[in-house]
Amino acid sequence: MGCYFGGMLARAGQAVALIGRSERAQAINELGLEMDCKSFQEVMRIKASDDLSALGDADLVLLSVKSLDTEKTIQEIASILPSHAVILSLQNGVTNVDIATKWISNPVYAAVVYVATGMIGQRTMKHHGRGELYVGSLQPAKDQDQENLAAICTLFEGADVPCSIAQHIEKDMWLKFLVNCSYNAISGIGQIAYGEMVLIPEIVKQIEYITEEFLAIATAEGVLISEAEAAEVNALIASTMVTQRSSTAQDLARGKKTEIDFLNGYIVELGKKYGVPVPYNESIYALVKMLEQSKSMQH
Repeated sequence: MGCYFGGMLARAGQAVALIGRSERAQAINELGLEMDCKSFQEVMRIKASDDLSALGDADLVLLSVKSLDTEKTIQEIASILPSHAVILSLQNGVTNVDIATKWISNPVYAAVVYVATGMIGQRTMKHHGRGELYVGSLQPAKDQDQENLAAICTLFEGADVPCSIAQHIEKDMWLKFLVNCSYNAISGIGQIAYGEMVLIPEIVKQIEYITEEFLAIATAEGVLISEAEAAEVNALIASTMVTQRSSTAQDLARGKKTEIDFLNGYIVELGKKYGVPVPYNESIYALVKMLEQSKSMQH
């Protein structure tokens, strides 16, 4: 995701630095970032580094690390970022902005991201569909926040990335969170693309049961999502990201730790808190934890 949005901004002439693992940074520096997108194929010359000090003159940071790395990453960059820098969380789950704001005084905004991407090797970013952003402030927005969010939208719109300010960012985040809980783990367990998943009637039923439990938890959290809204957002993912395998599937395939604790695992945690049974979420959470364990032992 960082390579997709960073690449789009660089393509529009913005000064962008990608920060990631050293082998990826080296490959991108040597050979460029190959963007294999739905509407174009291009190699972008773009600065990449494995050194966080590259953030010393940043105006905008696109936070796209896994949810389990948020706290550590924010702690590491807190002393590096200039005071005017703005952070935009492009992450899965609904807890990252709260985690980040505990450790840093810079403005941290939420982004709801609908894009299907994956990396092939170290330098090829494959785009499977969509790419729009909804941004907003989880705190009561001040004038400065409105200015910052408007500037972010202008920046992305100028790079052919649809971007708008969400009037109800928390609800939008939970709608995206629903999709992550409905699709990510099942895609990971089966190593299957979204479009294939919904051709299996038994899996469609599983998605419906997971969704029912999710909506009960969302209501307990004060986030009101109707069954119709939930059905619409779930259906849209399957039809617009047909060939995408979830980030959970990609992590499991590589023997990496997934974000499952921040997805279905968080629903399980809230279920305990509110005394709401969530057996379908518990089941797929347990299965992904088992696969994490077996994959890590193989690797």
